[in-house]
Amino acid sequence: MPNHFYQDFDLKRFPPPDTSGNPDEYRSAFQIERDRIIFSYPFRRLQSKTQVFQSGEYDFYRTRLTHSIEVAKIGRSICGYLKARSPLLREDFYIDADLTEAVGLAHDLGHPPFGHIGERKLNELMHPYGGFEGNGQTLRILSELIYDRPDGTSGMNPSRAFLDGVMKYKALFSECTQSSEAGSKRYPEHHFIYDDQEQWRRQALGIESGDTRYSPTDWNAAKSIECQIMDWADDSAYGFNDVIDGIHARYITLASLEDWAERQPNLDEHSQKLCQQLLGAIRDGSFERRLSARIGRCVQAVSLEPAVTAFSDHTHRHAYRLMIDPEMLHQIALFKRIAVDLIFRSAQIQQLEFKGGFILTRLFNALAENYGDPQRSPVLHLLPSAAEQLLVAETSVNGRFRRICDALAALTDGQAIRTYKRLFDPEFGSITELF
Repeated sequence: MPNHFYQDFDLKRFPPPDTSGNPDEYRSAFQIERDRIIFSYPFRRLQSKTQVFQSGEYDFYRTRLTHSIEVAKIGRSICGYLKARSPLLREDFYIDADLTEAVGLAHDLGHPPFGHIGERKLNELMHPYGGFEGNGQTLRILSELIYDRPDGTSGMNPSRAFLDGVMKYKALFSECTQSSEAGSKRYPEHHFIYDDQEQWRRQALGIESGDTRYSPTDWNAAKSIECQIMDWADDSAYGFNDVIDGIHARYITLASLEDWAERQPNLDEHSQKLCQQLLGAIRDGSFERRLSARIGRCVQAVSLEPAVTAFSDHTHRHAYRLMIDPEMLHQIALFKRIAVDLIFRSAQIQQLEFKGGFILTRLFNALAENYGDPQRSPVLHLLPSAAEQLLVAETSVNGRFRRICDALAALTDGQAIRTYKRLFDPEFGSITELF
């Protein structure tokens, strides 16, 4: 039975693929995109990229890969729940679970090594050259880099619906940059895409170039329903799972959680009750089962309501708003707060973040010195041949630095550490893998 939620507008691919196609293809367009993500190198690399704890530190915690799989599964379950329960959907008019799963699998492809500090540090280093943002880098991988080779093959010809779904943010770096009267600039910390991705914003939304009606806030509020589901699935996954991993790793203990709860001046009665429940679950060892069960409640905490937006006339994907039960929003906010204070702000994690930022800075400066000037040939071959060919083909400074940033963002935690040692540790040397 055809699904009338999606029209030709949603299925259009960029750039248009070879029309000959595969006459025996039995998969839908969205199933093909999901499968392409799963079998891609950028997706496999996520198994060695930090989610909370640095890759290789423990063997039971979540990585970017396991997190992405969980987000995809939660998103798919939400689609099934809405199809079964929402009066706004029906058998021939529903949110595609394969598309939403693909969006969930792809949502973290652009994240660099060393977790959040890696993203912040690369953005800081790239401020003069267009910034760095994990979501913008995900878009760059899907549209330009996933099959990037010197022979010209590059992106995966994403459909408009998939492209729009992974674009959690749509404001450009320059639109988010503020200039003072003295001439100094305040660059955005996050929530943007790159300036040269404006074409992909236009194609995702089906608009003409030069549209200046919207502020950065307006652009970033323009989320398709699949993107909204992915966003809530992401919150649901790490909101509880970061705490589970933190308890396993002994960052969150009975003593530290009790002390934390006592030091919070504005912890309401309901939050205090949730903390007591968590303390009880830690005592009897049932915390993983109990917290994991709350993810199921997150799936059932959603509903749809019609929405009139700037792009709702273009597609059904922008004509609905995902509503979340306030109780689950409260729980997610509380557990995020616990994770931030007891895990991310702990001395151990802060030390690892400092080290990760230091490593990325040294690598960035080394590559910048060797490759940053398009007017001269590189003195040394510090990158693999294929990556170096792509980089030296760039004729602008910004283009060169974007390629440098691509190379660093693609590294796993282990690759970044080994490359650092190979370049800067006089006692470390090997003919094996570089980048």
